Amino acid sequence: MLSIDNILETNQMIHDNKLDVRTITMGISLLECASSSGKELCDRIYDRITKEAEHLVSTGEDIEREFGIPIINKRISVTPISLVAGGSDLTSYVPVAEAMDRAAKTVGVNFIGGFSALVTKGATRADRILIDSIPEALATTDIVCSSVAVGSTKTGINMDAVRDMGIIVKKTAELTKDNDALGCAKLVIFCNPVEDNPFMAGAFFGVTEGDSAISVGVSGPGVVKHALESVRGQSFDVVAETIKRTAFKITRVGQLVAQEASRRLGKPFGIIDLSLAPTPAVGDSVAHVLEEMGLSSCGCHGTTAALALLNDAVKKGGLMASSHVGGLSGAFIPVSEDAGMIDAVSCGSLTLDKLEAMTCVCSVGLDMIAIPGDTTADTISAIIADESAIGMINNKTTAVRVIPVPGKTVGEVVEFGGLLGYAPIIEVSPYSAAEFIVRGGRIPAPIRSLTN
Repeated sequence: MLSIDNILETNQMIHDNKLDVRTITMGISLLECASSSGKELCDRIYDRITKEAEHLVSTGEDIEREFGIPIINKRISVTPISLVAGGSDLTSYVPVAEAMDRAAKTVGVNFIGGFSALVTKGATRADRILIDSIPEALATTDIVCSSVAVGSTKTGINMDAVRDMGIIVKKTAELTKDNDALGCAKLVIFCNPVEDNPFMAGAFFGVTEGDSAISVGVSGPGVVKHALESVRGQSFDVVAETIKRTAFKITRVGQLVAQEASRRLGKPFGIIDLSLAPTPAVGDSVAHVLEEMGLSSCGCHGTTAALALLNDAVKKGGLMASSHVGGLSGAFIPVSEDAGMIDAVSCGSLTLDKLEAMTCVCSVGLDMIAIPGDTTADTISAIIADESAIGMINNKTTAVRVIPVPGKTVGEVVEFGGLLGYAPIIEVSPYSAAEFIVRGGRIPAPIRSLTN
């Protein structure tokens, strides 16, 4: 039974501390859409998405209105397209992306993810077609998101795919240069991706899932910061307990929305992803949470330790609240989407190297980072390789979403708008890794992969 104090506290978290349900994401399996005819494949994909998600947006809006809980996005994730389209006669999967885009717009969602390939050990013909299709697909669609998995703890790192993805990122930037390389904001390169992630741009519906599922991503860095303000100067034991209790409350809100959406839509309840995902709005910053622990500026010495505590305490609090916590739960550190991170980069306390160190202990990786437009494909591939190595060795999900903005260099700012925010162009190393990247092949899996 909810007490009046519970209700008032939740109301304060929503209205004063920017607590929100960041997304309701419907996962949809497209395996039954497979066809040898490319046209029939696209028609089946469109029909299945529009049928399954017909009431997703209206249901989310009804719950938002009835419960008074902001639900910022309604999204769809689908089976990785390279697995669905492999038997078709298509030599480019751009028509599939366009069918996804049309279907998503028809049902009114914000984004659709799953224009994806899983090439952690090797690539099929379909995988190669999909990867080659990414730049044009992201340039000709508006709300389609793409991801490619290039490594895992079990398989090692596919360095051929890493090399190719550096080229793909550059091509995507060039084809969307009129929008400051916005296409790259819809492309994620993963190591150890999870199959139930409701957050874009990396969401896809894994083959171990069922026909469909409803998952919810809930956020609340502002709520955590507010809670920490009451324990200033106290020990880290108190800090950790405070974050855990706050994460518990946030997760309960997410579970309420997830269960209600699942019931109304008649779809299985998937997971709750409790991720402190910031926005550019003041008071909604992960960087400010870290600074509330005593750091003068995010990026100074001590930042990685503070982030490790935050990430761990969020996960523990979430697991106490629900047995269905999954996805990428923890803390995100996207630069362009976090006002505190933007300030830290602008003043010089936060660098690309420090961000890489922070990814060892956060939920994902190098996210929404704008880099100079003249950054080479080899350098981007090397960034992907470094981040994949962190994920592979530490048995965690890592990802790269970097945006080489044509015509812009360090010190300039790029505006993406909306939740994507804006970002200062960050410096990358001028030294080349070309001879390293050109080797290709596979970096073997670590000894810890032999767990059978």
